[in-house]
Amino acid sequence: MGELIGGFDWARTCLGPAEGWSAAFKAHVATCLRVPQPLAILAGPEGVVLYNDPCIPLMAARGVSMLGWSARAVWPELADIVSLSQFADQGAGLQPMTVDLGTVPGQGRLSALCLPLMGDAGKVLAVLAVLKLGPQDGAVLPSAPTQLPALRRLAEAMPGQVWTARPDGRVDWMNDRLKAALAADGGEGWPGLVHEDDRSAIARRWAEAVAAGIPYQAEARLRTPEGTYFWHLIHATPIRSANGAVEGWVGSNVNIHARKLAEAEASEARNRIWTLSRVYMLTFDSHGVILHSNPAIERGLGWREPELSGRKLRACIHPQDYVAARQVFERLAKGETIQGFECRCLMKDGHYRVVDWEVVPDGALNHAVGRDITDQRAALRMLAQTWELSPVMKFITGAEGIIVTVNPAWSKVLGWDEAQSRGRMLQDLVMPEDWERLRRHLYDPGAARRGGEISVGMRAREGGRREVVWTHVAEGGLHYGFGRDVTAEHEAAAAAAAASAEREQIWVSANDLLATMTPDGRLRSVNPSWRRLLGYEEARLLAAPLLELVPAADQPAAARALQALRAGRPVRDAEWRILDQAGRAVLVSWSADPLDGAVYVVGRDVSAQREAEELLRQSQKMEAVGQLTGGIAHDFNNLLQGISGSLEVVGKRLQRGQHEGLERFIELAMAAADRAAALTQRLLAFSRRQPLDPKPVSANPLIGSMEMLLRRTLGEAVELRLELQDGLWTTLCDPNQLENAVLNLTINARDAMPDGGWLVIATKNTELDGAGLARPGDIASGAYVCISVADSGLGMDAATLARAFEPFFTTKPLGQGTGLGLSMIYGFARQSGGFLRIESEPGAGTIVRLYLPRCLECDAPTAQVAPEQIAYEATGESVLVVEDDAMVRGLIVEVLGTLGYAALQAQDGPQGLEMLQSRRAIDLLITDIGLPGLNGRQIAEAGRLLRPNLKVLFMTGYAEKAVIQEGGLAPGMEIMAKPFTMDALAARLRGMLGNSA
Repeated sequence: MGELIGGFDWARTCLGPAEGWSAAFKAHVATCLRVPQPLAILAGPEGVVLYNDPCIPLMAARGVSMLGWSARAVWPELADIVSLSQFADQGAGLQPMTVDLGTVPGQGRLSALCLPLMGDAGKVLAVLAVLKLGPQDGAVLPSAPTQLPALRRLAEAMPGQVWTARPDGRVDWMNDRLKAALAADGGEGWPGLVHEDDRSAIARRWAEAVAAGIPYQAEARLRTPEGTYFWHLIHATPIRSANGAVEGWVGSNVNIHARKLAEAEASEARNRIWTLSRVYMLTFDSHGVILHSNPAIERGLGWREPELSGRKLRACIHPQDYVAARQVFERLAKGETIQGFECRCLMKDGHYRVVDWEVVPDGALNHAVGRDITDQRAALRMLAQTWELSPVMKFITGAEGIIVTVNPAWSKVLGWDEAQSRGRMLQDLVMPEDWERLRRHLYDPGAARRGGEISVGMRAREGGRREVVWTHVAEGGLHYGFGRDVTAEHEAAAAAAAASAEREQIWVSANDLLATMTPDGRLRSVNPSWRRLLGYEEARLLAAPLLELVPAADQPAAARALQALRAGRPVRDAEWRILDQAGRAVLVSWSADPLDGAVYVVGRDVSAQREAEELLRQSQKMEAVGQLTGGIAHDFNNLLQGISGSLEVVGKRLQRGQHEGLERFIELAMAAADRAAALTQRLLAFSRRQPLDPKPVSANPLIGSMEMLLRRTLGEAVELRLELQDGLWTTLCDPNQLENAVLNLTINARDAMPDGGWLVIATKNTELDGAGLARPGDIASGAYVCISVADSGLGMDAATLARAFEPFFTTKPLGQGTGLGLSMIYGFARQSGGFLRIESEPGAGTIVRLYLPRCLECDAPTAQVAPEQIAYEATGESVLVVEDDAMVRGLIVEVLGTLGYAALQAQDGPQGLEMLQSRRAIDLLITDIGLPGLNGRQIAEAGRLLRPNLKVLFMTGYAEKAVIQEGGLAPGMEIMAKPFTMDALAARLRGMLGNSA
């Protein structure tokens, strides 16, 4: 069991790791393992079970190891009867007790004698269960005479000092450790081991415990073999029979000498502090009666401790301070600690001293520490009466203008301290241009009678100028000056004047339309730019509401802006036109803020800017088209070379009758065709015309299902983290395209981290308004699901970032990228009603955010079910094919015939509709979307009116908006993107017709 206990993971239990167990508890466990009798230890608040080898047969009867289980799981009888919390918290009140644990099959009836295991200072560490098997039927629990021998054998193996006594309290046995510690025999002469000062007290308490049959605990000094006395904590607990009679006692001794010495030393130190401290110390009860006072109070206030003991505090406090003292007593009664309570305390000679008290409540007692601050308070009162504390600058000069002294406020403002100022001429510290005025104010005859204030510039020590307003009084040949620093006021006034002038210049010179306006839209003031741009005189503009100058088509937008301003909301970048004097409409971008009943307006003429932007967009479109056509030509020439070359080889071999090895060239042609189809899908995604199959999608499970694929794609050098927000909204999009988008972004991020790094894929719900959109006109406000992919890669500079969405633009080495990845994701996002954003800096990584609109009407996302294997054999259903391309139509009809379907065909919409109007049996309609005459959607809707259960399969090289935007696909309608394999067509037909039942 020792190895099992050593290897057990105790961190899973309430005991914690074995490394943290106390030395005493480890000693008890080690002793338990050495004892040949079945023993178990129940430790911790849950009674976690540890046991020795002799217990293994008893545990084996249960069929499993009980090591580390709780007492309630192993022996409910112990958990119910023995209070584990009692064992954990109370040492003196524990009593050995015997518990019947029931029958062990094939072995007998099991009982347990429960004892406390003691630690340092008498603390109970755990419960020791001494297990014993008895007769199986009519079992009688062992009595004290049969328990004591087992206890004694156990005590000899335990590290503690243990003894037993008879029912009358006479000690009859000690274990070897106790004998060695006290040089005692088996109990005779036991009272002689107790210090004479302790003997009578513990004898009396022991007699009381024996008479009452209650647990015993005492502290006493016991003699050692060397003749010295050590303090011990003595426990004793009665052992009772089945009928409750005391049949013996078991006791233990714990050496607490070190603790007692430490307590005595601490007490002596406290006494020294009490005696020698300079601060006042006293204790008083909850009624305010003084109990003790230290010598410092006698030295400071004259009262000796006997004179204060028993006196009320109220008699020792100045009557004017007692109201505040009563509030302190009320707070002490609530258990609050008092700090900083100042009061005047009565001295024995009748005078008072000011004392600052701190009082700490301690049950029925209160401990107070006071500091005499009488002299400090007197000094403060003196300082308060001097100019030292005044914020007013002060100086004194003689009649000749020599400075006699200055106050700290002078030094604080000018930087010249008293020593640097004293003896200098006042003129030296006044600005030259102001000295003559100040001289006349101070020293000319009659100046004192004139009085008044004068503002002059003073020289600061650091070289600056401080503006000070002075008044003065002359008396006894001295001149007293009193000054107020107004530098900040002067600077603020000057700054305000400069700012006002600057604002006026901006108002006059600005090209923007600046104005103030009433909330109902009447202009109150306009800057000259209005006249320069619109040609109106100011009086004309102020005479009528602003809406009269707005064209009728733009008035709803202007009215909405005015309504927002009246509601107290600002307006930002709202665009509408305004008519100039010649009747020409000028496009203006308006911003306005309501404040204190007025509206402050800024308007900017953006007509030329919008025209330039449109020209730039056209230029960019033409550049993109050029890049697109060049890329398409290059890639499709390669793909066509692979197809035509392979088919040419096949044809020549067939002409020569060589049939072997043709499969390889056919596979090459098919592979080239598949690559062409993939390139077409990317082009359609870029142009936002790829065929989508939108469904309610929850992005979190979708991304979670891709985690293993993404980790394999990234490799071991890149750390992948998923941060998926709980409660993510549902969006409506094509789940396959979303998977491709996430995978493409992951691959791009991996390629940007050649030396490894980290990649975080996160999701969150986002509400966007006009303020949160970089181009509000291009993106709708509202609720979006945001999927972000962030990496620690190389990042992109501004030039690369500006071209990130261009088709065929790539930074990857030749042959490693088509340049259509991001443009495909961008097209998917825009086609799904969302948008894409990229943030990147060189060396700081890249973050791509894909925003997809929230779908409020969507139910919970449909589960993604793996397609089942479908058999392609038809059962005679009739299929109508409507396709204007004869080659495609013929190929599909051929495949339908091969599969066993009855195939009908029509070359355009009207012909197909005519067949649907006939009485022919038609189970499913296959139609291209882009048809001459009637398009595929129109044929399908007309056919559904005639044949409500008609299945419809749309084919398309690109997805017309009508298919997915006008209500989506109705039940029984599906769509396939060209090109597709004939196997895929067969599987789709079987799936649709197989669901018709």
